[in-house]
Amino acid sequence: MSEILPHTARIADRLCVLRAVHTEAINHDPAITFLCSGNQIAGRPSLGAWLSYGLGSLNANLPAFVVLVSKDAQRDQPLYSRLWGSGFLPSEHQGVQFRAGSEPVLFLGNPDGVGRDARRAMLDALARMGRDASAREQDPEIDARIAQAELAFRMQSSVPEASDTSGESDATFELYGPLARESGTFAANCLLARRLVERGVRFVQLFHQGWDQHGSLPGGIAHQCRQTDQASAALVQDLAARGLLDDTLVIWGGEFGRTTYCQGRMSADVYGRDHHPRCFSMWLAGGGVRAGHAHGATDEFSYNIVDGGVHVHDLHATVLHLLGIDHERLTWLHQGRHFRLTDVAGRVVREILA
Repeated sequence: MSEILPHTARIADRLCVLRAVHTEAINHDPAITFLCSGNQIAGRPSLGAWLSYGLGSLNANLPAFVVLVSKDAQRDQPLYSRLWGSGFLPSEHQGVQFRAGSEPVLFLGNPDGVGRDARRAMLDALARMGRDASAREQDPEIDARIAQAELAFRMQSSVPEASDTSGESDATFELYGPLARESGTFAANCLLARRLVERGVRFVQLFHQGWDQHGSLPGGIAHQCRQTDQASAALVQDLAARGLLDDTLVIWGGEFGRTTYCQGRMSADVYGRDHHPRCFSMWLAGGGVRAGHAHGATDEFSYNIVDGGVHVHDLHATVLHLLGIDHERLTWLHQGRHFRLTDVAGRVVREILA
């Protein structure tokens, strides 16, 4: 562990480190699309959408798939809602983004002059019309929209309760770090992720931008780690302390790695590193993985894999396996073909299973 990850280093005995992950894409957009959906081409269902479809919901009053984007991250590379989209799956499986502030989900509250009873009557009328249209058109998307409208109505009370961290103890805020009290920061999002998991949300995905250090690497990477290190470790510790880590899988990583050699020097102390898809590291914790274990190895230059390579499709297959799903059987018929998250590849990395 690097010296700029001191909190993560303290939980090393809980982590399973994958040291030889590799991907097919060398640029951010196709690489993050690949990591999030199993395909470099935009429009496929995201991992969270596949899990919502495959596992269903544990809490009828909250989405099965929630997305949290750090407000305190540097916006160096864009994020797109398609990264948590449902693709060709029914739209109720897409991720719902929670935001910082008094309105965590946009347009969830009633507009001025519309009370709860009026909203309920409107939804009942909409459902009647929707059922008529569904019977006539046989379009499953109509039923999906009715389901989403009903979920949004229930979320009017469940989301404020779930996102209100004011009742958390001082010890909990101290564990996650000083920024945990500021809504929308990475630290606050890690704490919110734990609260959502407690309430039965199947899949919570945190995005934290700013890792694209082609220049100013020493200062940039240290800043990123200060923002994420303590809260990442705290999430694992908090889940473990509450008895949630055994059946919660935590995955930490990015869409590709970085070269170990300098990309070029802009001045005496300003330099960076380029994209490197051939081998990079990720870590997993809980959820049935081997704790205190490192899998895979690279050559002495960290340029090529020499043992234990894990392709992105392998990672997805293993994640699904840990959550009780056979990646070859979780499919959806689309345009005459049965599609799956791992396409026609992927193997379960059994060496990392507990």
